[in-house]
Amino acid sequence: MILTVGNVKGGVGKTTLAVNIAIARALAGRDVLLVDGDEQGTAAAFTELRAGAIGAAGYTAVILQGAALRTQVRQLAAKYDHVVIDVGGRDTGSLRAALTVADALLIPVQPRTFDVWSVDQMAALVREARAVNDKLRAVAVLNAADPAGKDNDDAAAALADADGIACLDVRVVRRKAFPNAAAHGRSVVEQAGQDPKAVAELAALVAALYDGACISR
Repeated sequence: MILTVGNVKGGVGKTTLAVNIAIARALAGRDVLLVDGDEQGTAAAFTELRAGAIGAAGYTAVILQGAALRTQVRQLAAKYDHVVIDVGGRDTGSLRAALTVADALLIPVQPRTFDVWSVDQMAALVREARAVNDKLRAVAVLNAADPAGKDNDDAAAALADADGIACLDVRVVRRKAFPNAAAHGRSVVEQAGQDPKAVAELAALVAALYDGACISR
């Protein structure tokens, strides 16, 4: 499956989810390609840190942007079990290109008003992309959610109304485990002194995506 993790809204944690998903699939024995399509290059920088910290990333990483992203992903996809594309932060040619080749789009959304509003713009981009990629499925996930409180439920209710985008019944809570693990080039499932809640949330997200039951239009 080609999975794009993206949003026109920056700061939603898309790179954190993208690298953790890629590592989770690699640890499960899959051959994974991680594509950094974000101009900030955070996923590529993380991969370099990871390779230096543990000796090898465990997946293949490339930097692709714009039309090259679309062309190269189409050529490379058959060589891998899974492709994870990290792209977005704003409406770019790279994001639009990724949507034309992806099987699924994961939209991380924090339970904040501006983040929820961005989903309408993503819905418009998804509609445009489906004109050339009718297999594209799009789902949103509450990321960096509050440990408890009404904001999560309000955001989930708003996401449920998004046209053409499903809301996963999974929430990834804002936990120190994610940045702490990233600082050492690791995912939350590899970090010493694992946070079992963070590990469980990532596992639930990966299962929702790759089991396929929650991928729907």
